[in-house]
Amino acid sequence: MKESTLKKDSTLPKKTGLRGTKKKSSSKKEEPISKLRIRMMAYEYKVLDLSVKQIIDTALRYDATIVGPIPLPTGIKKWTVNRSPFVYKDAREQFEMRIHRRVIDIINPSPKIMDSLTNLSLPSGVNIDVKIL
Repeated sequence: MKESTLKKDSTLPKKTGLRGTKKKSSSKKEEPISKLRIRMMAYEYKVLDLSVKQIIDTALRYDATIVGPIPLPTGIKKWTVNRSPFVYKDAREQFEMRIHRRVIDIINPSPKIMDSLTNLSLPSGVNIDVKIL
């Protein structure tokens, strides 16, 4: 058998693991992103879409960045009721109530936008929840 002789070469780079590496930090400082999340609910989709359009027009007037409107799933509540109180058990009526929902996100809102949205008059029948994230 032949014996192979390998010499260690000092010019080869040494293997290092991931523990010795450091990530370079970026020179830019990231400012915290604040969001204004507006959730809207209504029983009629036409009234809901009109109020969404008013909010978006108001926010765009002050050069805001908007994400949405995002339609959320429509909640449907159903009830089944007997038509007759006594004899006709098979005769029934079904009623349903649909709740339409939308979400609008305004990124980094200014105080002018907040004031204009609070002074906005929206049609009745539209429920609005506002959160700052």
